[in-house]
Amino acid sequence: MSLRTRDGLGGRAAVVGIGATEFSKDSGRSELSLAVEAVRAALDDAGLAPSDVDGMVTFTMDTNPEITVAQASGIGELSFFSRVHYGGGAACATVQQAALAVATGVAEVVVCYRAFNERSGRRFGSGVQQREPSAEGVALGWQLPFGLLTPASWVAMIAQRYLHTYGLTPDAFGHVAVTDRRHAARNPAAYFHGKPITLADHAASRWIVEPLRLLDCCQETDGGQAVVVTSVERARDLRRPPAVILAAAQGAGRKQEAMTSFYRDELTGLPEMGVVARQLWRTSGLAPSEIDVSILYDHFTPFVLMQLEEFGFCGPGEAADFVAADALPLNTHGGQLGEAYLHGMNGIAEAVRQLRGTSVNQIPGAERTLVTAGTGVPTSGLILGTDG
Repeated sequence: MSLRTRDGLGGRAAVVGIGATEFSKDSGRSELSLAVEAVRAALDDAGLAPSDVDGMVTFTMDTNPEITVAQASGIGELSFFSRVHYGGGAACATVQQAALAVATGVAEVVVCYRAFNERSGRRFGSGVQQREPSAEGVALGWQLPFGLLTPASWVAMIAQRYLHTYGLTPDAFGHVAVTDRRHAARNPAAYFHGKPITLADHAASRWIVEPLRLLDCCQETDGGQAVVVTSVERARDLRRPPAVILAAAQGAGRKQEAMTSFYRDELTGLPEMGVVARQLWRTSGLAPSEIDVSILYDHFTPFVLMQLEEFGFCGPGEAADFVAADALPLNTHGGQLGEAYLHGMNGIAEAVRQLRGTSVNQIPGAERTLVTAGTGVPTSGLILGTDG
């Protein structure tokens, strides 16, 4: 079974196109318009036409149905369409779903997309305001009456335990924020372009939920992002160098809940990402030392540190020093803290740019990129590489 053995998906599909809208705080457009713009941009980047597409994948939280986006984009018949649950945890899994469809011949060209007005419309940071009856809602019922109403409050519980266990202070999280904003400052597409911060700025930012400060929390963004996936063979004849999907994985841990897994034996790690990490290393045959760039989902800074530890880049409790030493290029687009919050899809695009050699913060000779999706929920990850 895949939890214990290498799977057969690696090397059979590639990302060949990336496209995005502008990232803003008030798009002034419908979420459907954003989705269509991103999809068309990704197809143009790949040198493909809407008529070439026969598959689409998105998130369960997206308000834009696959058939509606297809119609509005000029896409015809679809032989594959899929949605992945758990919010930002779905990001890399959309590409995995597309790769599975391509590798098995269910579809030839698959577009993955995510679009929302998350700043000017419904804001996730405002917390749980209305919930349809569901098993997930029942689970939240054990947390909400005690004031745990927002994603920041849920993460703060685990972050506090992490600091206590390893004898750290909230300043440990500042290294992630400073690194992201340093890269965003050089990225014209980033909301915080030209606005780096220091550790002192981080320490001076107001508390959101202790031990999380304002600069530990990702921004809220309007925008859309899309990527195009096809076979490696077809990719070689297209406009851009392919980003080969060397490995793709999903993961859910024991006693997993959506952001509130407080009843696990330990609260200092992210077991769901541990599942993903083991499968990515098994399937790709790579080790942490062979990754050139890491694009780690950064909705909150503590979870970036825990991801580095789950993947084995450093030991438990050592990630803050690891990031401070710039031991591994991290979130070279600025991340969701600095560029935009697009449920991680913009991170996949940055991983592709690094392999193409077109990133604004290009790492010389980048040949292997690691990308992760949202943590604290069932999640996913990718290792992308150059062809050959």
